[in-house]
Amino acid sequence: MTTPKNKIGIITTVSNWKLYKKTIKFFPSEIQIFAMDGSNNFFGINSITFFLDKLKKYNIDWLIMADEDVIFKDHNGVFELIDYLSTNNYSACGMRDGGMLKWRDQNPYLLNTFFAILNLKDIYKIYDEEEMRSNQFIDEGEFDLTVEGLPFNNYQVDSLFEPYYCFFLWLLRKGRKIKYVNGFNPENNETTIVLNHNDKEILYHTWYARLYNKDEVHTERINRIINKGLLSKKKVKPIILKKHKIHWNKLIKKQWNRIINKATLLYKLI
Repeated sequence: MTTPKNKIGIITTVSNWKLYKKTIKFFPSEIQIFAMDGSNNFFGINSITFFLDKLKKYNIDWLIMADEDVIFKDHNGVFELIDYLSTNNYSACGMRDGGMLKWRDQNPYLLNTFFAILNLKDIYKIYDEEEMRSNQFIDEGEFDLTVEGLPFNNYQVDSLFEPYYCFFLWLLRKGRKIKYVNGFNPENNETTIVLNHNDKEILYHTWYARLYNKDEVHTERINRIINKGLLSKKKVKPIILKKHKIHWNKLIKKQWNRIINKATLLYKLI
């Protein structure tokens, strides 16, 4: 491994803390581990902008985004992937949000953030929140990215299904590279295995974290996958990134200004 582990972090926006307390035991050790409360609709693009602001002081070059229903099975495979991304100047990496799984049929150019890797060192050089948020649109034929050979053709190249798509659309428009990794369903259910650049199986994603300890079928399925994970060598304890009142006031003000701007634009068109 050439990327120092103290330059790598992992962040989870947690909606189910009971599940997180179990799966964090499988997170790669010797890297910085962060978590934040994903309740009260604090997820997606809002959590991304929040942690991009909060993590500046931690001097991290590479950030792994992993939901609490991710169970790692090959830590070295994750680190090898980060080295590959660094060597080949990628700004982001993850699994396509369309075309890879039969039942996930959204945009194949963009990532699903249940697992993603971000080159923070590069992203911080160009980061402008307002500019980034303004990229939630797609022009027809804008991206000359191949989608041939994907396992499924149920994708939508013009999908704006996820509000956080603007982040990856912004990266692409800034000329940054995204590395797409493969995944598949090993069983006849929602469980997904993600591969690295060398097709090593690096993690499971169970999906439906919100139903853990609420739905018997999903809870049993998730527990079965948890037993397949690779435990960390050391006990891990996350740094909790807290949302202060001033942050919420700024967030509400930004959302309100967007509503006013959209209403003004619609009024002019009438």
